[in-house]
Amino acid sequence: MPLTLRLALRDWDYMTPLVLGDVQSPRLDVRVDRVGTLISNVGHDPAYDAAEMSFSRYAQLRHDGDDSVVGMPNFIMRGFRHRCIITRKESSIRQLSDLAGKKIGVTGWRDSGNTWTRAAIRREGVEIDDAMWYAGRLTEAHPITDRLDGFGRPGRIEAAPGEQPMVDLLKNGGLDAIFTPFMPPGFFDQDSPFRQVLDDFRAAEVTYFHEVGYVPGMHLIGFKAQIVQENPWVMDELSELIDASQRMWLQKREKYADTTPWMIDELRRCAADLPPSWNTSGLEANEAMISDFANELHAQKILSRQLTPGDLFPWQVKSSLS
Repeated sequence: MPLTLRLALRDWDYMTPLVLGDVQSPRLDVRVDRVGTLISNVGHDPAYDAAEMSFSRYAQLRHDGDDSVVGMPNFIMRGFRHRCIITRKESSIRQLSDLAGKKIGVTGWRDSGNTWTRAAIRREGVEIDDAMWYAGRLTEAHPITDRLDGFGRPGRIEAAPGEQPMVDLLKNGGLDAIFTPFMPPGFFDQDSPFRQVLDDFRAAEVTYFHEVGYVPGMHLIGFKAQIVQENPWVMDELSELIDASQRMWLQKREKYADTTPWMIDELRRCAADLPPSWNTSGLEANEAMISDFANELHAQKILSRQLTPGDLFPWQVKSSLS
């Protein structure tokens, strides 16, 4: 009888084959709930056995000695971050180095994506102390929450003034740029007042890939530790199912490419710009990326102690030695 695994994920389209049962395992019955907000800590959540979670918050658990969650190095959310910096269309900011001395908004200070975005501008010589930072909600529709998460520094890293939506602050000059993983409504309209800082962010991202050798990972899958202890095979099994779902989705996307007028060109360019291994799962394939992320968490003072890939994924290290 297969093990039932209750899994919480965001609504990633490439998970459709798994959700529909087109990808199956005789050992694992995966019950997927699609969630809009990530589970805060699956180790203490009675509804789920595993869940998509922030790489940064998982690293914090490992740093603090919390063993309630075991991470699987299958990075279900990956992406370059150069595209995630927006400004006003009339702004003079045209390259990442132009952000020095500017007022920058972020949707959450410790968020994995924003950590990677700060890493990208640090590569261009802009350190945290070279800008003024404000953490806040992107739009009026987003909730007012503590987005500093304990990392505020008066005069350097503060909450958005009056909790105003950051798009409003960007429009009126209260901010010069915003780091955001998701574009605000209307961003892609021809009359939008905003644009990405980099006119050709794709070229910058391809260059970045050739320099570092990976596409940054933001989210992974975390398991309740007890599930893994009782079923040591479960992480490998789910990882293979996720990878199989991605492969099937890509095959279908290549066949049914008419979802947008130029999707076929995007598929062609992606295949030309990146090797087929760009989203390979597992500790060994992602060790450089994991190490760089751990270095950034320490350098950006999010974690006080430097972690290693082995610190973050001890189960995989133990499995490779056995």
